[in-house]
Amino acid sequence: MSRINVEIFIGIIIVLLASGMILVYGMNEQARMEEYKVSQAASAIEAGAAIFDNNCKGCHGIQGEGIPGLCPPLNDKYFFTSRLKEVGWTGTMEDYIVSTVAGGRLISTRPEQFPGGGKPAMPSWSERFGGPLRDDQIRDLAAFIMNWESTAPERETVAPVGGPPVGSDITQELPEGDPANGEALATSKGCAGCHVTTTNGPAWAASAGQPGIGERAATRITQDDYTGSAEDGDQYLFESIVSPNAYVVPGFQIQMPAGFDKSLTAQETADLIAYMLTIK
Repeated sequence: MSRINVEIFIGIIIVLLASGMILVYGMNEQARMEEYKVSQAASAIEAGAAIFDNNCKGCHGIQGEGIPGLCPPLNDKYFFTSRLKEVGWTGTMEDYIVSTVAGGRLISTRPEQFPGGGKPAMPSWSERFGGPLRDDQIRDLAAFIMNWESTAPERETVAPVGGPPVGSDITQELPEGDPANGEALATSKGCAGCHVTTTNGPAWAASAGQPGIGERAATRITQDDYTGSAEDGDQYLFESIVSPNAYVVPGFQIQMPAGFDKSLTAQETADLIAYMLTIK
């Protein structure tokens, strides 16, 4: 066999091997793409979980269970099966979530049940509308919420039991508070998410040379910029719960959800205050 024939033969073998490798690679491409999509979806859900924990749980609950009298549940079968029909949305659920988070909501669609966190009922979160989140972050948040769809339970959306709402009269006499129950409420109602585990709100613990909220409360009302009507530390804490916009701590925006005057009982309010007073 001549040298030319050998080179031709080797060239044919190389071409056949390369073609075979390309064929095998192509046959596995779909599986690789599916694996990539799963990996990307998992990353989006993980990122969305962190965003929800930092920004959303204070109103919608730690596990998306909602807060009665304040904001509706998202980890809820009704949300995924009937919400779009209720509001007349013709797009996908994920796009509905993205749109609502990005633009916020001026008024609640169910004000008799969920008045929302203030005016507007839900703030705009997109940077395009003055919020803190990028479009990709909002998509990640939507992916996290969509992750609840297959396991979302049926939830009751009624006012909490245990007594009538406490209202906004901070001069009323509250029952004796239970600090242990107040600590549990601070977690379940989302308070700790802003005031303990993150810096979204003024820290309850002692920091920057300031004592904890249990001692600091009495000094707030003596400040020249105080705009509320509390006359002592206990009333200041009461006011900060039921009328959070009466006084906004300097350096913080109006983020504290309104509506706790309608969703908390007098006993629950007393328990929360008792817990805060233990934080020196």
